[in-house]
Amino acid sequence: MSTISQALAPLIRVEGAELHYRVGGALSALRGHAPVVKAVDGISFQIRRGESVGLLGESGCGKTSMGRLLLKLEEATGGSIVFDDEALSSLKGTALKSYRKRAQLIFQNPFDAVNPRFTIRRTLSEPLENAGVPASEREGRIISALELVRLPDPRPYLDRYPHQLSGGQLQRVVMARALILEPDFVVADEPVSMLDVSVRAGVLNVFRDVRDRLGLTAIYISHDLALVRYVCERTIVMYLGRIMEDGPTEDIVHEPLHPYTRALVAAVPVPHPDQSHAPLPIGKGAPDPRNPPSGCVFRDRCPRAFDRCARKVPRLRAVGTRKVACHLFDEDN
Repeated sequence: MSTISQALAPLIRVEGAELHYRVGGALSALRGHAPVVKAVDGISFQIRRGESVGLLGESGCGKTSMGRLLLKLEEATGGSIVFDDEALSSLKGTALKSYRKRAQLIFQNPFDAVNPRFTIRRTLSEPLENAGVPASEREGRIISALELVRLPDPRPYLDRYPHQLSGGQLQRVVMARALILEPDFVVADEPVSMLDVSVRAGVLNVFRDVRDRLGLTAIYISHDLALVRYVCERTIVMYLGRIMEDGPTEDIVHEPLHPYTRALVAAVPVPHPDQSHAPLPIGKGAPDPRNPPSGCVFRDRCPRAFDRCARKVPRLRAVGTRKVACHLFDEDN
């Protein structure tokens, strides 16, 4: 395959992916009453090499579960996920270990992501050791990784412990650990949500710079549309385990199509003290995921729902530059 064809070919193909959990405990399961939570419910999309995609939605929409499926931290209960023409479900042993080098996770909370008893040197040495990198090469790789995430003069930090670093410094260490094996694909799970607002911009700038310099394929998980807009060229909007809208981020921001996406755009804070928000154009909070609405899972909150929404699950269809799962865009409307 030519270099151009490789660049345009999808690195990741997701087809009908499902991740279902039985809840209620062993006794409920024995009685046959254990409800099922469909964290990811039959969704499909592709990600090109070098593309940066945001997974956007409220808490509980399934975006973190989708990220865990992409990293094979959870086994899919249905559908398929293919990475670089190899099905994740088939990866075992040496092949799985090789995949772990190519796909890495940047955790949400840097204080929970590292062992408080490990120095920074040991924290960053561990993945190199697991990958079989010779001891003589580890120090140089560690320094290079810390410089990559713009931790200035990194040597004095190597023998410090996590509690001796600020939140922003520690998140850069967590990013360096994810990047130290030179992965092809990174999932960033709300990497700045636990940081002070004053340091978020610096960490986001590092993420964008590293992604562009290394040509990484990236998934950025967030509930904050403003952050997704800053770091992602494309956005996938999720709700109760399903995709509502998928398309270029700027198109979604300027002209949201799905009623749920419109509500997310309307919820973005207005940076003016005298300008107030209009009421959000959606109803009550999200329903119980153990018993979602029939048909379109968003219909009980949607201001434009009609009879068909209760009877039929809308399929994801192409609408201009985007794909939208909404009966308002059915061909017979």
